[in-house]
Amino acid sequence: MQESIFERTIKLVVFLGDLFFLNMLLIVLYFRGHFIIHPIDLPWFIFLALTNISWLVVLFYTNPYKIFRMAKTGAVMRDIFFAVFQHFLITSTLLYLFEFEQVHFWSLASVYSVFLMAVLIWRLAFIVFLRNQFVRGYHVQQVAVLGYGYLAIQLQRYFNQHPEYGYCVSGFFDPYQKTEKKVGDMQAFYRHVADNQIGEVFCCVPDVSHVQVKEVINWCEDKFIKVKVLNEFRAFTLKGIELEQYDNIPVLRVTALPLDDKRYQLLKRIFDVLFSVIFFITIGWWLFALIAILIKLNSQGPVFFKQKRAGQNNTPFTCYKFRTMHVNDQADSVQATKHDPRVTRIGAFLRKTSLDELPQFINVIAGDMSVVGPRPHPLLLNERFVSRINKFMVRHSVKPGITGLAQVKGYRGETQLLHDMKGRFRFDVFYIENWSFVFDLKIIFKTVVNILDGSEKAY
Repeated sequence: MQESIFERTIKLVVFLGDLFFLNMLLIVLYFRGHFIIHPIDLPWFIFLALTNISWLVVLFYTNPYKIFRMAKTGAVMRDIFFAVFQHFLITSTLLYLFEFEQVHFWSLASVYSVFLMAVLIWRLAFIVFLRNQFVRGYHVQQVAVLGYGYLAIQLQRYFNQHPEYGYCVSGFFDPYQKTEKKVGDMQAFYRHVADNQIGEVFCCVPDVSHVQVKEVINWCEDKFIKVKVLNEFRAFTLKGIELEQYDNIPVLRVTALPLDDKRYQLLKRIFDVLFSVIFFITIGWWLFALIAILIKLNSQGPVFFKQKRAGQNNTPFTCYKFRTMHVNDQADSVQATKHDPRVTRIGAFLRKTSLDELPQFINVIAGDMSVVGPRPHPLLLNERFVSRINKFMVRHSVKPGITGLAQVKGYRGETQLLHDMKGRFRFDVFYIENWSFVFDLKIIFKTVVNILDGSEKAY
């Protein structure tokens, strides 16, 4: 389908912006003497030409300039990283083949590190600017929805909740006229799309026949209008869907969760270990000692509280916390409540600030937990809700975390009520379905903010 002038303009602006940052960075660093190239052996303009050519090669097979109207921040960052890394490899190979030995590898690597940061900042700033324009009503894409039902209503609600994507439903149309609402029929649909600047058409398959969808696609192709088909796939919750083609037979493949990918598992594990080691080196070594002294001075008993909790694949593991209660026989079976007499004075402070969870960095290094993930439940608490919440064990498909999406959304602490556990479960499932490295960073940042603000449910 032919791109609109607006889409082509966006790609051109982003492309020129990338070239500007790449060339200006190399030129400035070269003339300031920070980029080690001997002019006699390698004139700067030759190297500059090589970098521009290699960037064009990268664009040819990576196509990082996707339309930003519905771009996800994590996907944009991943595509940029991949493109810049490929550019670095190609440029390094060209320099090696042409025997430009005077170009130091670490100088080249440092330049590309700065280039990566510059492009990331430029692209993300451009997306923010673009979405701000959409919110203010500029360049809004008018769309028509064929098939009036649940999906059509949900689609309109989604666009209304996200004006930053720049979509506006200009009309609903029902081929079967099965609703009492005033929506047009097929003839009205064709007239509306032809007479208005409709950029995209959404066909809701449950309310439109496949024959009609095919007719609409053929008609829209002649007018360079994009067609998108919606279907009812809520039965595949927790899974992604990919389209495969067997000759002329379209096949929907139910894919695995993001963290089922070994590459993402490795990325998350590396981050967990590095984050935990940095924590212990910078803060943990003295903070643990200070908290241990305060606990021993405030009450009798061990510094750490150890409890069996449900981990990944519902496998029990020993979870570590700072002890916040007087030693009692109900620690494993009864959750802490507001003004619980079992909680010590220092324990109340540790719970309020979430400092009691810090020993779980030991669990992270041991591989039982992750920095971010669904919170691990005591075994008895799990048994209490597993039969009351559908697909409850899905939350154990990933490693539990020290913090999680449910916690930063307010579902932390006591979960005696079914309503509270369902709320926590809903956010846990959303996290598992939509995991990304950037998502983890956002949750960590929000956790720090919440700790500084305090929490009413931390007791």
